[in-house]
Amino acid sequence: MAKNILSYTCTACGAVHRKWNGKCDACGEWNTLIEEAPLSAGPKGKTLGSTKGRVIGLTTLADEEAPPPRTCSGLAEFDRVLGGGLVPGSAILVGGDPGIGKSTLLLQAVARFAQTGLKCLYISGEEASSQVRMRAQRLGLADAPVRLGAETNLRDILTTMETESPDLVIIDSIQTMWADNVESAPGSVSQVRAACHELVSFAKKRACSVILVGHVTKEGQIAGPRVVEHMVDTVLYFEGERGHQFRILRAVKNRFGPAAEIGVFEMTGGGLAEVTNPSALFLSERGQAAPGSAVFAGIEGTRPVLTEIQALVAPSTLASPRRTVVGLDSGRISTIIAVLESRCGIPFTGLDVFLNVAGGMKVTEPAADLAAAAALLSAREDTALPADMVIFGEISLSAALRPVGQAENRLKEAAKLGFSQAIAPSGTKTEGGDGIALRKLPDLVTFVGDMFGAG
Repeated sequence: MAKNILSYTCTACGAVHRKWNGKCDACGEWNTLIEEAPLSAGPKGKTLGSTKGRVIGLTTLADEEAPPPRTCSGLAEFDRVLGGGLVPGSAILVGGDPGIGKSTLLLQAVARFAQTGLKCLYISGEEASSQVRMRAQRLGLADAPVRLGAETNLRDILTTMETESPDLVIIDSIQTMWADNVESAPGSVSQVRAACHELVSFAKKRACSVILVGHVTKEGQIAGPRVVEHMVDTVLYFEGERGHQFRILRAVKNRFGPAAEIGVFEMTGGGLAEVTNPSALFLSERGQAAPGSAVFAGIEGTRPVLTEIQALVAPSTLASPRRTVVGLDSGRISTIIAVLESRCGIPFTGLDVFLNVAGGMKVTEPAADLAAAAALLSAREDTALPADMVIFGEISLSAALRPVGQAENRLKEAAKLGFSQAIAPSGTKTEGGDGIALRKLPDLVTFVGDMFGAG
């Protein structure tokens, strides 16, 4: 009889090892390897044999194919992140912090899809059916033709899906599902991988769209093996700060549309409301010009979004001054401070630095470098920037300003909101217009000298 070969899987990155180690060689995490028996093990060295399979059909790159049909839910922000609507047979993974509103968002979306004529199932493994119904009543969705079930047994769920033949199934959440042919606890790497594989396979065979809800780790990544993200077609993250009413649905992978697209929602007493003009909402609470405030003209996916970057610089009583950054990459902010000190001669020694993106927005593109530097300098010099000015540009280690893409779209969005001045790198391939006076600067030293009379 063939001997089953044990393997050890890292719970942090999903890498598989033949023997146990205290440290994962793939990601460097300690004490993350767990023992797993393979799903199926045959005799060592066994091949496929001499039986031939069928010849698969091949095409050329010149062959044309119609784009996949899509179904729109009516939630424009949700449809935007999906790439224009729901594609039949697609598998979507949605992650987010506990309590951020994932179940609320998907309940609203599945109700809209059901009202368009799709046959929809909502399978909850974390809540009872009565709890989901109470949420639906609070959101005013009790009349939506959605079939509801509460189950965690994967075999029963697949049997129900095969019997009902739905167009869309919501699984909340993938970590609660368990397959009876896998000898491990629900939520383990083996169970999550097996459940995701079976559900995605069903979606592809039956042209049934499946949306999976996934838990996230303390680092904000979807829990479980990264292979789960590779199996699905689309990976969405639902982001936001609990102290803010804004929520961002961000696509980090999408086989049927642009990645990095965002949808903006506002949490209200009646559920999640769409925000059609996020720039106006993020800047709505911005008052008079104040030191430490700079408006950044950014691009999120295919849409321009204007956000306010706020900075505070204060004397520190600590041997190592604090550097607190919210909504931006702390590593890039440390680099910007180093460039200001080394290239521009502006010291931040003995000063606490606090930086924040207003509204709970997370900005990841390097184009925010110049706006962050402007906010830091404005706070340090106690000098307010013009209230009608937007700033964008990437800062290199030599203090040179590097141009960024889609400058024209950034300026058009700024003009739409009433801004009349803009600062950008000298290599920007646009001359402004639409009522905006564009000033192009070659490096950070020139920016400091022009705006603050130093450098």
